[in-house]
Amino acid sequence: MSTQSQNEVRRSIAEARTIVVKVGSSSLTSSSGHLDPVRLNGLVSAIARTVRMDARIVLVSSGAIAAGFGPLGFDSRPTDVATQQAAASVGQGLLMSQYESAFARYGLKVGQILITARDTIQATQYRNVQRTLDRLLELGVVPIVNENDALASNEIRFGDNDRLSALVANIVRADALVLLTDVDGLYTAPPKEPGSQRIPYVPNVLDTLENVRIGGTGSSVGTGGMVTKLEAARVAAVSGIPTVLTKASNAGPALMGDRVGTVFAPIKRRGTSRRLWIGFAADPRGTLVADEGAAKAIRGGRASLLSAGVVGVTGEFSAGDPVLIVDEQGNRLAKGLSGFDSEEIPQTLGRTSAQLRKLLGPEYAHPLVHRDDLVLL
Repeated sequence: MSTQSQNEVRRSIAEARTIVVKVGSSSLTSSSGHLDPVRLNGLVSAIARTVRMDARIVLVSSGAIAAGFGPLGFDSRPTDVATQQAAASVGQGLLMSQYESAFARYGLKVGQILITARDTIQATQYRNVQRTLDRLLELGVVPIVNENDALASNEIRFGDNDRLSALVANIVRADALVLLTDVDGLYTAPPKEPGSQRIPYVPNVLDTLENVRIGGTGSSVGTGGMVTKLEAARVAAVSGIPTVLTKASNAGPALMGDRVGTVFAPIKRRGTSRRLWIGFAADPRGTLVADEGAAKAIRGGRASLLSAGVVGVTGEFSAGDPVLIVDEQGNRLAKGLSGFDSEEIPQTLGRTSAQLRKLLGPEYAHPLVHRDDLVLL
């Protein structure tokens, strides 16, 4: 890694014209878990300064659930899904009201976009989201995006806004992604541990990060952690988009390309949002074990996974859910969308399409995972 390489990536962020900024719940709330107007206004100020420099910014903001559990009488984030969704329903309006007032001080309008994971992988919804975001940006509006926590199902959702922000960056063809959190970048170990050091530059986030110990838990008011932020950086990287990860108080310097946080270099290829979601953002609901022949075909690329080549299945999932595909030694091969419910699969294992059509009917003769729904790892 050369210093110049890092400088070039940071310069590209400073010169970016379309930027997606993601802020987490912990960066918007006080120690009590309620929205903190000082923190929110500081973020808005940094974004407004960047917009005045002719940049277009999409803000992906967590905080709806955190904003809602206080007014509902809860002292901390609810743990059951129904109450979380109720808190999101109450809190989203409160969150948007504060954003609207804060941006209005700078003469800026905001527009609310609530989306679910399905909106990024189904063609019609994807195009609708893209057209709406593009038009809002053309009109000089700051779109504020959040996962539709009040309606999203556990079966297919992001579960955090880190991965959502990376897919939104792909949708709007962003020049940069800025992830704002409560720590100043990626560290070699938890930041509070003695000897832990910030990593200023990651040239290839797809490589194994040696000498880095990462925890997976998020804050008490949010759902993300460093693991999901790295996943977001990977999605952005394969979309050709550089990412900077830093604490929310560094929003202004990060947008200016200053040497704060950790910057992740882009990789020069761009995938569709749907395939990015399958490969990097979707949490597998189960696992399919491919035999030697099927594993070889999958590694070769553009091959569907047929029932004849599957020797095992674990987990409970429905048709259309994401699954992990491994070989008989447990090595990860790919992720894909299952063509069958998990309870249907055992009776199909090892059988050819012709056998399945004869024994179970034509609806069982299609691939277990179609090649169009399969992404190599």
